[in-house]
Amino acid sequence: MAEKDKSASKGKTPAKAAKKKKSVFSKISSYFRSCVGECKKISWPPVKQTTKNFGIVVAVIIVCGLVIFGVDRGLWALLDLVMETANT
Repeated sequence: MAEKDKSASKGKTPAKAAKKKKSVFSKISSYFRSCVGECKKISWPPVKQTTKNFGIVVAVIIVCGLVIFGVDRGLWALLDLVMETANT
């Protein structure tokens, strides 16, 4: 029984050895071919939707910037009030 297992495992090794390893250049070209294939599958949104999304992103960035600016100014004013109180 053990001899059959050994011969079966020996039979698998030559099959794996028969497969040639791909060279680095063939792997790279295969990668780029698959990238091109995936890019063809992409469905891009229409220009109108892209413009609308861009406007929303810009508006959110401006609002977040103003909030951070307001909090920063408020904390500086509070710190200035505490420091003025400590100096007098």
